Amino acid sequence: MIDIVNESDEDVDEISVAEQARFVLDRLRIHPQADLSVLFADEATMTDLHVTWMDEPGPTDVMSFPMDELRVPRDGEEPSEGLLGDIVICPTVARAQAAKAGHPERHEVGILLTHGILHLLGYDHAEPDDERLMFGLQNRLVAEWNALAISMSGPQVPDTEPAGIDDPG
Repeated sequence: MIDIVNESDEDVDEISVAEQARFVLDRLRIHPQADLSVLFADEATMTDLHVTWMDEPGPTDVMSFPMDELRVPRDGEEPSEGLLGDIVICPTVARAQAAKAGHPERHEVGILLTHGILHLLGYDHAEPDDERLMFGLQNRLVAEWNALAISMSGPQVPDTEPAGIDDPG
């Protein structure tokens, strides 16, 4: 089950976010009954979380809190049920990042959502090889979602191409 909660004062297209989360989880072959929670939080809440969990000041864009340490199943392996975890996104930080990057806020939210899901599944970007793998997969998933969203409803988000990073998965 995918649960989307907006506790910020910002407008969030919760249905579209849930659809994109389902798309990403399906593409990664995560069990359809795996539970995912996505919370949209204001800057004060995100700042509190960032200080408490990362010991860093100010709000951040996205944080992930894994629960059952579910992983992407290997070829021939059945996906596991369980609690994937929680993602917290700050829409005001997303808006600022979108403006700086020159793309719509909803596109930025999709990037952060995908990034958060990958962290819940054990991906990280602390080391250069891990960063290339994670961001390559993130770029591919976002581009595939954008292509699907465009084909279903017309151009609403930019069709971004992966950053040229090969992903073995």
